[in-house]
Amino acid sequence: MCGFVGCIFDFEQQKDIMWEENFYQMNNQIIHRGPDDEGYFFDEYVSFGFRRLSIIDIESGHQPLSYENDRYWIIFNGEIYNYLELREELIKDGLQLETQSDTEVIIAIYSRIRERVVEKLRGMFAFAIWDKQEKELFVARDPFGIKPLFYMEKSDRLFVASEKKSILSILENDRVNQESLQHYLTFQYVPEPLTMTNDIYKLEPGHYMKKRIGEPITIFPYWKVHFQPVVKDEVAHVYEIQNALYDSVEVHMRSDVPVGAFLSGGIDSTFIAAIAKEFNPNLKTFSVGFSHEGFSEVDIAKETASKLGIENISYVVSPEEYMKELPRIMWHMDDPLADPAAIPLYFIAREARKHVTVVLSGEGADELFGGYNIYREPEALKVFEQIPRPINNLLNRVARILPEGVKGKSFIERGTTPIEKRYVGNAKMFIEEEKQLLLNKYKSGIEYTTVTSKYFEQSKGYVPVNQMQYIDIHTWLRGDILLKADKMTMAHSLELRVPFLDRGVFEVAAKIPPELKTASQTTKYVLRKAAEGIVPEHVLHRKKLGFPVPIRYWLKNEMYEWAFNLIQESPTEYLFDKKVIFQLLEDHYKGKRDYSRKLWTLLSFMIWHQVFIEQKYDFTPSMEDKKEAVSLIH
Repeated sequence: MCGFVGCIFDFEQQKDIMWEENFYQMNNQIIHRGPDDEGYFFDEYVSFGFRRLSIIDIESGHQPLSYENDRYWIIFNGEIYNYLELREELIKDGLQLETQSDTEVIIAIYSRIRERVVEKLRGMFAFAIWDKQEKELFVARDPFGIKPLFYMEKSDRLFVASEKKSILSILENDRVNQESLQHYLTFQYVPEPLTMTNDIYKLEPGHYMKKRIGEPITIFPYWKVHFQPVVKDEVAHVYEIQNALYDSVEVHMRSDVPVGAFLSGGIDSTFIAAIAKEFNPNLKTFSVGFSHEGFSEVDIAKETASKLGIENISYVVSPEEYMKELPRIMWHMDDPLADPAAIPLYFIAREARKHVTVVLSGEGADELFGGYNIYREPEALKVFEQIPRPINNLLNRVARILPEGVKGKSFIERGTTPIEKRYVGNAKMFIEEEKQLLLNKYKSGIEYTTVTSKYFEQSKGYVPVNQMQYIDIHTWLRGDILLKADKMTMAHSLELRVPFLDRGVFEVAAKIPPELKTASQTTKYVLRKAAEGIVPEHVLHRKKLGFPVPIRYWLKNEMYEWAFNLIQESPTEYLFDKKVIFQLLEDHYKGKRDYSRKLWTLLSFMIWHQVFIEQKYDFTPSMEDKKEAVSLIH
């Protein structure tokens, strides 16, 4: 696990005597991603920088790595779980490999089949390969977007990096991307490929990019989400799920360093931990909670760990340290993310890093197996399918003019609105009318549907549940779930692995009929069946909380004054009408309505603005930070 930064341009034609010093600074921004080792490669066209966190054999994994008499050079972030099998195939075919690393396996395969290398890889990855002979850069990202990859193309220069801050450190740009801001206010994250910074983008999951000197970049998809339900006996689906998960967990535990697991009160992390325990009886698990009643899964997690016979280490987060660490957390995020669950993840990752270097987690199960309650909505709204369209339209108009809070308003609105217009993913903060009041420079033509419409078009023909899964995999999963998972763990030089997001597991999940996902008035029905006898009974049918955070209570009490001062002092009047924001805070404080998530979306942005636009805080790593990061390992 590591981080990298790369740049390609013609150095001879664009002299820059300060370039190497600037480039070292770009790489220095991501010490937290790799405190064990660093490396550089420069030629007349390419600069590669690398930082490594040692998971398997540091000596053979030093990067940048060259291959075939220095023709090819690679920088790689991630883990390839089938690299041993791929290595065997290469050796049988007569190739000589000098290291035991998965990095060399990638570059060796690329030398033979070029871009089709991505079809062979099982794992999480982002990498760049430079072919000196062809003068071509090849960049790729894993199918689900587990590992991040940012890029910027400007004046025939292409920058690629594991974190946006590496590119941002040399970019004189303090402007907020207006399109990204409008989408952020709907989704609570910036949907890919956009970032909150003009000119910097993310390479989307399941895509690769090519760049030749003097030519623009070209981007191609290589993997697509495809649901293909197969009707067969429920027991057969259960058997396939169990086999796929056992296989995935086993390969995800390949490591030369200690492997632990996050453990909440839900079925996903418990299923992973229960299987992992069979491969490592001494597995350590980690849980987080809050002292506020009803917002902690620590007791449930401890009971689960006890029944599984494994150790559990927990941490309780206070509202004071929650507020204190927010600026640093937002620095690690790169872009604003308004998911309150990101912060407890930061703290439990810090605790876990004291004991292990790798953790397993349950991300992805909800999107693959139908774990969100909203996936049951199409069944509840079927009644509206029997009503003639003119009456549906009339009901919709009536519902829209009803005051907020009137019973049945939301149900009628949703039932009379086509799915492609009502469903934007797992989170929906501000609607367009609210954004028009809130933003000083609201732009029409970039409504939230401009993000989701292409995915609804691609998923046309799927039943509603599969369409909703398709939307979430392409938006919520990569924009929120995996973003915070990577950023919050790597903030502490901790590698997180997600066995549910494995191609083999997805192939099994894609065959499950929708009715087996939301059967019996529950979610993840068939996954729960697969967990029977493996997961303790008290977890099996328990509603997942997923790092719940008492934000709505704190904003009325411990956080009210902090929030008020933040809004008042934030120099964001050029973006927002602050009267609207203060009114939201006041109405929430007085209990008129729960505006906590909308407020948190705005407060998170203001903290991000402090860090990256106002530059109120400086978290740039120093040499002392570097020594401290290295001491974590040694």
